[in-house]
Amino acid sequence: MRAWAKALGLAVALLPGVAGAQMAELVSQSAFRVCADPANDPMSTEAGTGFENRIADLLAAELERPVEYSWFPMATGFVRRTLGEKRCDVIIGFAQGHELVQNTNHYMTSVYTLILPKTGELSDVVTLADPRLKGKVLGIVAGSPPGTHMARNGLMAKARAYPLFVDRRVQSPASDMLRDLEAGEIAAAVLWGPIGGPLVKREHPDLQVVPLLHEVGAPKMFYRITMGVRLGEDQWKRELNSLIRRNQAEIDAILNDAGVPLLNDMGTEAKVLSQ
Repeated sequence: MRAWAKALGLAVALLPGVAGAQMAELVSQSAFRVCADPANDPMSTEAGTGFENRIADLLAAELERPVEYSWFPMATGFVRRTLGEKRCDVIIGFAQGHELVQNTNHYMTSVYTLILPKTGELSDVVTLADPRLKGKVLGIVAGSPPGTHMARNGLMAKARAYPLFVDRRVQSPASDMLRDLEAGEIAAAVLWGPIGGPLVKREHPDLQVVPLLHEVGAPKMFYRITMGVRLGEDQWKRELNSLIRRNQAEIDAILNDAGVPLLNDMGTEAKVLSQ
């Protein structure tokens, strides 16, 4: 009798839609629950000023649910302590292909950038291979992909490294790097576009952001950014994919307004935004 009941239960669980419904029970139906770093400016802040906060507000309004945040520093253990412990249901920004989460379709493609003064001898540099950068001090976040290209072009010997893993509540390597650039302590800054672009637009009018579109060889400088959900939550992923598709123009507008450099899907040129 128990074997029959077990078999019946398995058969019911495998019926179309039932497994998805069981998974969906892990996702709140009363709130749009977001996992986020409270001090990851310009992406997410507890004050709600980051561009990821604005994207969360947009999607929550489409779902007709309030936004609820589970805050945790974006460092080792972030996914486990938020999404993994079912405190929240979505990470707004996650690089495509990361094994810790299930990725939605990407909602933006962005790129590492070279940040330079608007005037001066380096003002028209567009690639790390430019010989005018030789012998200059460049700032870079330690361990970030552009370091390989800098090494290939002989720029690492004099580079100034800024820490990758910090508590953003008390440290901001990107802001420190840009202040050092304005002070003349470094000649250029190499930063991930969604961080550097908004900071320059908001706080550094004498600097310019140059997308690194012309680097040769690996690693690539552009990355597609998705939302992250729990593994196996296919129904929720499909719902978010639909939201992204229907609201892509509005998402693009939020990112563009923030100063994020947006590329086409192939990472070859600036994205043409729909009107």
